[in-house]
Amino acid sequence: MEDPDPPAAIERLALKLLAVREHSRLELERKIKARGYDADAIEPILAGLVEQGLIDEVRLAETYVAERVGKGFGPLRIRAELRDKGLSDEAIDPHLEAMQDAWPQLLAQTHDRRFGPVPPTDHADYGRRGRFLESRGFPSELIRRHLRWND
Repeated sequence: MEDPDPPAAIERLALKLLAVREHSRLELERKIKARGYDADAIEPILAGLVEQGLIDEVRLAETYVAERVGKGFGPLRIRAELRDKGLSDEAIDPHLEAMQDAWPQLLAQTHDRRFGPVPPTDHADYGRRGRFLESRGFPSELIRRHLRWND
């Protein structure tokens, strides 16, 4: 059934999505296009929501970084996920840089939650732990410093 007022339907859909969680403009555009709405009709609606402060990518970056840090993810993965959501490095950087001193401690907590506080027992164990931490988005230099493997 065709909606008689597409702009109103687009706005209702966008507001419904924003009520669930923060979304970037790109995310909303993708989701609304997937529902079959025309890109030309979507653009002015999203621009209006940005003007009203309902789409706020700085707020999205702040809440997303806090959420992902709480789940044990590192800066590389968080940055990649936010870029995929359409955020620029200028919007992402301040939130990741604010955590600069906390990354080693977060890496240690993430490691210990998975493997316990004991160091790797051999090369295979070292590799397994390193790959896990790398998949969580921690830089290899931080991983090496934490695991302290003596070759």
